[in-house]
Amino acid sequence: MPRKVQAKATGVWEKIPGSGVWWIRYRVDGRLKREKVGRKGDAIDLYQKRKSDIRAGVKLPDNMKSAGVKFKSLADAILTFSKAHHRDSRNIISRLAKVLPDFGERVADQIKPEEIDAWLTMNTQTPATSNRYRALFSLIYREALRNGKVTSNPARLVRQRHEENGRIRWLTDEEEARLRAVITEHFPEHLPELAISLGTGMRLTEQYKMCWNAVDFERREVGLSRTKNYNGRSIPMNEEVLAAFAELKARNSVAKKTDRVFEIENPRRWFTTALEHAGIANFRWHDCRHTFCSRLAMRGVNLKVIQTLAGHKTITMTARYAHLDDASLRVAVNSLAAPSIAASK
Repeated sequence: MPRKVQAKATGVWEKIPGSGVWWIRYRVDGRLKREKVGRKGDAIDLYQKRKSDIRAGVKLPDNMKSAGVKFKSLADAILTFSKAHHRDSRNIISRLAKVLPDFGERVADQIKPEEIDAWLTMNTQTPATSNRYRALFSLIYREALRNGKVTSNPARLVRQRHEENGRIRWLTDEEEARLRAVITEHFPEHLPELAISLGTGMRLTEQYKMCWNAVDFERREVGLSRTKNYNGRSIPMNEEVLAAFAELKARNSVAKKTDRVFEIENPRRWFTTALEHAGIANFRWHDCRHTFCSRLAMRGVNLKVIQTLAGHKTITMTARYAHLDDASLRVAVNSLAAPSIAASK
């Protein structure tokens, strides 16, 4: 059966064949108008709208280039905004790089909620990632709306994906022994990094962006000011953490207080290999933080203390570790036993 050839759309053309950028042209009072749109489907829709408006006598803007702000313009503005208001704009930069090829040339006010939702479905693999990109769309439109560049925020009508926040993966004692053995053999220079992470529960960015002025050897504590929640906190150092910092300081005795403690920004390259050699699956660097909190909970440490040490914004985040301290749960359940049974035990 011969393939059906799609009819050429009148007034719609691709100025540079293969570019994926489509234009429309039409006449108003004998004057030829041209507009750059983007995707072919959007160009056809806009062309039909323009023709309908002309037939209805709707007055069109004299300069059609100013008829709508492109999404790319809003993205450029949000980069400037992020550098001024966010401590770490790398995530926004990397996410925009993925979004712009599909939305950059689109007129921002013509992007619909279902298009954003469909893009999230096609380009993200987990609910958490989807929600981060949705938040980026919402941020872009929210600031554009505040500055009068758009008339609405379509991302607000996109439903958030349900995230499973119950995942708590911690390192068992046996796994830690295997991991330390591998690091000692293959990456001995990185052993202090693991000890500091497991002994302080710092987030990855907190640890790897920390400068020496945050390490107080006399008071034996780490003072963090650059945190996710913008609330500083102090973490006492145990003997192993203190020794790890001392080793790092000895390696670079001339380091200034404003110099970073670590020369790298994340441990991904060596840590992934170490996990593979140790036979440890389904574990991330962030799970070292889970290990810190989990071990405190399993030792019966008060949840409020864990919250303070971990820097959780709410006690709800810390409460995820409550079930690990089952000693108090057993005492509570045993208290319900009948007096005769309780007396016999």
